Amino acid sequence: MNKIKFTRDEGTVFYKELIERLDVYFKQEGIAKTGNSTMYFKIFLYFGMDILFYLLMINSSHLWEFYLYYLLMGLSVLLTAFNVSHDAAHGVAVKSKFWNRFLFSLSFNLQGNNAYVWGKNHNESHHLYTNIEGSDIDVLNNPVFRMLETQPIKWFHRYQFIYAPFLYLLYSLNWFFFRETLMLFNFSSRTIRIEIPPVEVVKLVLFKVLYIGYMIILPCYLLPFGWEAVVIAFILNHFMVSIIFVSVLGVSHLSDLVKHPHPDEQNKIPMSWPKLQMCTSIDYNSDSLFCNWTLGGFNAHALHHLLPNICHVHYVKILPIFRELAQKHGIQYLEMTFTEAMKSHFRFLKKMGQEKNPMVNDLTYSSYER
Repeated sequence: MNKIKFTRDEGTVFYKELIERLDVYFKQEGIAKTGNSTMYFKIFLYFGMDILFYLLMINSSHLWEFYLYYLLMGLSVLLTAFNVSHDAAHGVAVKSKFWNRFLFSLSFNLQGNNAYVWGKNHNESHHLYTNIEGSDIDVLNNPVFRMLETQPIKWFHRYQFIYAPFLYLLYSLNWFFFRETLMLFNFSSRTIRIEIPPVEVVKLVLFKVLYIGYMIILPCYLLPFGWEAVVIAFILNHFMVSIIFVSVLGVSHLSDLVKHPHPDEQNKIPMSWPKLQMCTSIDYNSDSLFCNWTLGGFNAHALHHLLPNICHVHYVKILPIFRELAQKHGIQYLEMTFTEAMKSHFRFLKKMGQEKNPMVNDLTYSSYER
């Protein structure tokens, strides 16, 4: 992974004052930056829903009940990932380091994925070098899609904005069956490769086997609906999870409004780290209590990237300070409705598929329609 050098600019001053203002805010309010009683309630709520819907699914007496509870369980697990796993990965779901690690490992590994691989690369690659090829683990080098100007353009890329939604349905299935498995052989569609410690290789395989066991084999054994019905439920669940996941996260960094900076020969980019986060992330419906509650703050992505040490339950309250200081220091804050963010995402796909060196739109959204 290429380590990037940053440059001091107005983003440096903005970030310094932001941290100072927020320190004052939390001190005056007498609250911690980690999760509060609301977060504790959400932890018990989402884990409780996971268990409840699984028990209802595994005890279904009718096929329609089986499908309903299977999909509700899948949705609940996804909401657990949004609201608990992510904050726990950053060590801010609760105050205890042990319980953060426990919550993150439990919720992530039980989805059949590897918590160590995702957590390490999310924190040490994606958060540090957002949207920078060769440094951000989440930058794709997938021949089916053209996401970067440096990638060769093929004839079928001009249709990627049309076939993208269909392929997005396969996102979580690809993650479970192929993405991490290929990483074991040091091969990945990401633009950088990673090494997985032997103990994590064992855990990766074991938890995938366990996941198949309780999501497919056990329902086949206990329920009278046949293996075909169970496999169909498994696939439909992953389709649902995939389209929600990509819709929530894909629009945040894949847009014709964000930047994909290219470092120079000395691996230096002409901007500060805070400015990089502001010009590579989109926030949508950031004031929405509903979005904050269900999406775990993923809709306030720029804010999260700059302040990963603050639990998402505080985002709505600190957002006015964030906006005020961005405006004061002349920092572009890409904030809009979800509809506008989605339109921007598909404009990006279309532009990348039709132009050899597409110019990124420099339009600034400082606020969205309320």
